Amino acid sequence: MKKLLTLLGALFVLSAAVFAADPACGLWKSIDDKTGEVTAIWKIYEEGGKLFGTIAATTSDPQDVIASACKESYKNFPISGAVNKMKTVGTPWIFNMVKESEGNWKDGNIIDPSNGKMYGCVIKYLKKGEKNKKYTATEPTLAMAGTVGPIQVFQYWVSATEADIKAAQEKNPPKNK
Repeated sequence: MKKLLTLLGALFVLSAAVFAADPACGLWKSIDDKTGEVTAIWKIYEEGGKLFGTIAATTSDPQDVIASACKESYKNFPISGAVNKMKTVGTPWIFNMVKESEGNWKDGNIIDPSNGKMYGCVIKYLKKGEKNKKYTATEPTLAMAGTVGPIQVFQYWVSATEADIKAAQEKNPPKNK
């Protein structure tokens, strides 16, 4: 009986580890690297073994703003339809990221909906105190790199909450209710 309970306990711990979300998944505030201002609240999630990210709330535009600066289509965009007619909020602007290791993703893309530019994308989850380049995380952080060829430009995103989403939505409600 004791062996059975030990075996069941081990299986429980193992199953919890298998189904635990990647640390990159969750809600994150994107921070403008020049101004230090929060630009959006993002939801990063895993689906079908790949990583995606949608804007959950904007911090300076109405929540129903259309990404009209985008092109009509992009290679490997994960949903069908004219991208330049999609809302900024809820569209997967980060897509098809491939897991390299726990918290580290590569070989995907990110589109800046404000200007329509598409970049390669690398995501690295940093624990408090962990370093990336000259940056040291003071809290759990996503090191987000937009890439063009061998050049990587990092932004550092910090954890967000549902309250952050609600505050952004209240500050910038949809124009077309």
